[in-house]
Amino acid sequence: MSKSSMRRRATAFGTAGALVTATLIAGAVSAPAASAAPADGQGHARGWDREARGAAVAAARAARAGVDWKDCAADWNLPKPIQCGYVTVPLDYAKPDGKQIKLAVDRIGNTGSKGERQGALIYNPGGPGGSGLRFPARVTSKSAVWAKAAKAYDFVGFDPRGVGHSAPISCVDPEEFVAAPKADPVPGSEADKRVQRGLARAYAEGCFERSGEMLPHMTTPNTARDLDVIRAALGETKLNYLGVSYGTYLGAVYGTLFPDHVRRMVVASVVNPSRDKIWYQANLDQDVAFEGRWKDWQDWVAANDATYHLGDTRAEVQDQWLKLRATAAKEPLGGVVGPAELISFFQSAPYYDSAWAPTAEIFSKYVAGDTQALVDAAAPDPSDTAGNASAENGNAVYTAVECTDAKWPANWNTWDRDNTRLHRDHPFMTWANAWMNLPCATWPVKQQTPLNVKTGKGLPPVLIVQSERDAATPYAGAVELHQRFKGSRLVTERDAGSHGVTGLVNPCVNDRVDAYLLTGELDTRDVTCAPHATPKP
Repeated sequence: MSKSSMRRRATAFGTAGALVTATLIAGAVSAPAASAAPADGQGHARGWDREARGAAVAAARAARAGVDWKDCAADWNLPKPIQCGYVTVPLDYAKPDGKQIKLAVDRIGNTGSKGERQGALIYNPGGPGGSGLRFPARVTSKSAVWAKAAKAYDFVGFDPRGVGHSAPISCVDPEEFVAAPKADPVPGSEADKRVQRGLARAYAEGCFERSGEMLPHMTTPNTARDLDVIRAALGETKLNYLGVSYGTYLGAVYGTLFPDHVRRMVVASVVNPSRDKIWYQANLDQDVAFEGRWKDWQDWVAANDATYHLGDTRAEVQDQWLKLRATAAKEPLGGVVGPAELISFFQSAPYYDSAWAPTAEIFSKYVAGDTQALVDAAAPDPSDTAGNASAENGNAVYTAVECTDAKWPANWNTWDRDNTRLHRDHPFMTWANAWMNLPCATWPVKQQTPLNVKTGKGLPPVLIVQSERDAATPYAGAVELHQRFKGSRLVTERDAGSHGVTGLVNPCVNDRVDAYLLTGELDTRDVTCAPHATPKP
């Protein structure tokens, strides 16, 4: 789950040899039978049964059809020898012979020998709304972190339903979506709240007007079923999966629906899968975690005051932030960067350690008198039509999945009470987060009951990786999934908080991910790793 800015939500958790000479023979590997419908205690067993049967039908068809791999379209911007194709899935798994949609997939073959190959490793980067198509580029870019896994696995990415090249959905014109400056997320009056409530309602209505046919089927369980159809189309009897952020919830749901289809599963930066958290409470929990990681970044900036000159205590750095925010609220910088755009830019630092130094440098330039550097970094680019369309699409999918997955409070007083209370001690993200999710309060299609994530028959041990101070996916989520998936192992990166732990250089983490993917080996007990290297100014 991402609380990344609207402009970059679609790519917030993104990415990661010669192709195998022998292509998979269509139909050579049959799809396993669909797992039994989960008992959810909510009277939904009949619906789950229909969808389970539909998923089995779709997987069997995909196994026969395979994937017609071709060179990727030039505008997909994927380097050779990555190849691209499509997998066909039902829009509604309860009606497998009804409307079909095509999901974009890509792959690069394993870099090792034919004897070293262990199948396909399928990746989801998060969101909801993130594209996984950049994952095979971890091979072409020669990523050292993934070199060992690439020897054994074809790296496979895909655009989930509604995303990018997979029947994309939309809620508003992209130019309108990125137009700046937006209203200050922190309301100064009841009138400000009414304006934001109107915007949220209009956004929900726009989703229905532009993408109404897709909305009822934009759910995590359906994306998990899509994942199983992709597995079958690849000719794989079992799934090897890497999921980050929201991709961990997708993996948790897949593991519950198809426990005996899993071979290896790595999930990192874990969404709390508890039904009580999906999705309203999970977003409130984020607000608290973001405040903590924001303070971690301020401490680092203060410790490097000789470089950035923003103050040598956290309080002084915070004062500079509040001063900047007040200035932009009074008159947007460059006419386009107000408080909303500032939050959109500065939240990169609580998300990723890799953003600590660049964010501090631009902040430092601003305080020294260079406003343009901050405007260039934080303002939208109206000329970037492709990027803006991608950002709008990513936000549409984020909203559609989270709003349809679960029931949200319909009473505004609940939102007002909870966010007013949280904002007092956690002001950095709370109201911005609230307004982004508020379309769920007036969502125009039926909201589902989340799946009860649990261990099913045949589920192998799962590797869970989590940093202690992750802002987007707080640590408790990893503990919850660990308890629900029996036999799983939890690797904790102590005193760290960068999102997407498996992509960082930390041998204590990297070696365990490699060992698990290559041999299935896990430690006999949970492991705590020292943090990865602190960013340098």
